[in-house]
Amino acid sequence: MTDTYTPPKVWTWDKENGGPFASINRPIAGATHDKVLPVGQHPLQLYSLATPNGQKVTILLEELLEAGVTEAEYDAWLIRIGDGDQFGSDFVAINPNSKIPALLDHSVSPPQRVFESGSILLYLAEKFGKFLPADPAGRTEALNWLFWQMGAGPLLGGGFGHFFAYAPEKFEYAINRYTMEVKRQLDVLDRQLADNDYIAGADYSIADIAIWPWYGGLVLGRAYDAAEFLDAASYKNVVRWARQIDARPAVKRGRMVNKANGPLEEQLHERHDAGDFDTKTQDKLEGAAEAPLQ
Repeated sequence: MTDTYTPPKVWTWDKENGGPFASINRPIAGATHDKVLPVGQHPLQLYSLATPNGQKVTILLEELLEAGVTEAEYDAWLIRIGDGDQFGSDFVAINPNSKIPALLDHSVSPPQRVFESGSILLYLAEKFGKFLPADPAGRTEALNWLFWQMGAGPLLGGGFGHFFAYAPEKFEYAINRYTMEVKRQLDVLDRQLADNDYIAGADYSIADIAIWPWYGGLVLGRAYDAAEFLDAASYKNVVRWARQIDARPAVKRGRMVNKANGPLEEQLHERHDAGDFDTKTQDKLEGAAEAPLQ
């Protein structure tokens, strides 16, 4: 290490120093502008983006619908975090932390706000009585792993992902530090999955739904272009579990909702009805817009 950074006595914010997310990261909370959020026809209104945290909620909602819970019908509205939508006044009223996903449940009065992806998963699982074991031991084990993800995920995303893929400079110390931690986490999961079909035991639960978008996506080569660097294939139990969940129809749909990048046929910017997956993905919308008038 050739350069040594000496922290100042009092830190000040440099808007230009922060990599690709410099324009949306800031050291203060609160709304930056007034913006009314749309409200659709269903009681559950989701405002999100298909990041791993956003995918958790859309996957669970699609799994609930797949399981026959018609009350889980929902409207999903796209929040473009690169444009600062999360700092609009209505969004901040739902989530004062200005992070996606954010949910409003209009089936109760007044509408219940729910923010933080783990809280939303728990809220929906309890509301509909699905994907969370009823027995105390099973419930506790599932919650152990749900909260494991909430604590571990920032070290993968904000730590490893930032320094490996997004930081304006490559720092060996930071990359090594977070690579070691992420590989340790993968080993934790690999050992747990050696004797269990799913994260918390024999049954698929919100623990899997929370962990899969982050760690399943990582070992399947969808995150940070880092699978080879991390030797992800060596975590054979994690890879088996990741592929098993990836094949679920509800997971395939959930990954598409509020997705605004990647192949156009996988992007469903807004979701208001199950039929939207067949008619309103971006490839169809853009193809219709470009079709000549007859």
